[in-house]
Amino acid sequence: MSLFELALLADENLHPEVVRSLVEREVDIVSAAQVGLSGAGDVAILRRAVAEKRVVVTHDRDFGTLAIRAGEPFFGIVYLRPGDISPARVLAMLEAIHASKAGLAPPFLVVAHRRRNTVRIRVRSPAGH
Repeated sequence: MSLFELALLADENLHPEVVRSLVEREVDIVSAAQVGLSGAGDVAILRRAVAEKRVVVTHDRDFGTLAIRAGEPFFGIVYLRPGDISPARVLAMLEAIHASKAGLAPPFLVVAHRRRNTVRIRVRSPAGH
């Protein structure tokens, strides 16, 4: 599957403009705030995403640590680096992941790193899941 075919859950650190833009494109995305998770910890967000079969989109690498090292169940995580970039650049990164046709099969972890005008995408499907 490609990214925008999956349901997404935006972590609080994702700019609201990113969520609005994706909703306008008819991507199934909700923000943590919209589902009552304002101020919630990463575990609560990850568990909500699993329960609803949503992919967490975040600038926070702690989600990967929870999923891979701590063994917390997850459906999918998209970690966008660096985290201090404009909504337009975040949208471009998400579009690059979507266009990559990486064949995202849950559970998966995507790390997208933007450097200048290039987006490097790594997809990891953990063993044992």
